Amino acid sequence: MNDERTANLLGALALALTDTLTEVTSARAERGAAAPAALVLVSFYPGQSIDSLARTLSLSHSATVRLVDRLAGDALLDRRDGADGRTTALHLTRKGRARADAILDERGRALTGALGPLSTEERAHFSQLLEKVLGALTRGRQHADHICRLCDERVCPADDCPVECAAVERGEA
Repeated sequence: MNDERTANLLGALALALTDTLTEVTSARAERGAAAPAALVLVSFYPGQSIDSLARTLSLSHSATVRLVDRLAGDALLDRRDGADGRTTALHLTRKGRARADAILDERGRALTGALGPLSTEERAHFSQLLEKVLGALTRGRQHADHICRLCDERVCPADDCPVECAAVERGEA
């Protein structure tokens, strides 16, 4: 076994999957860049602030405001008064919820398709390896949120997520 080749193959796989996910989620969001992740994040965490969304997406505040403006203009997102009266709480509209669900469904199909060449046993082993690598890559809470920004939490809930578990284990629940 050659570790350099394995690392190179992993890099190629990461880019191929990134390209595929960008293509399918952007098409479903009908917007590129961070829009698919923003819709998914607000679907799982309604009421979050623009600042919270900006941190998770690793965008500046002003870039996130522009993104929220576009999503609100597309009738996908509503702004409401936040709990403290100083912040804005973000919520999906019915159309936004449908769009987020479509993004997650398309993402799931693309990723499941990528696993097609593997047998059931190979998939189980691959899943264990992915959990191990993802847990080790997680640097903390903010990084965990960023890693999982486009994850389908319906199929990987927090108590079973290797990224979330690693953040909690590091004392950053």
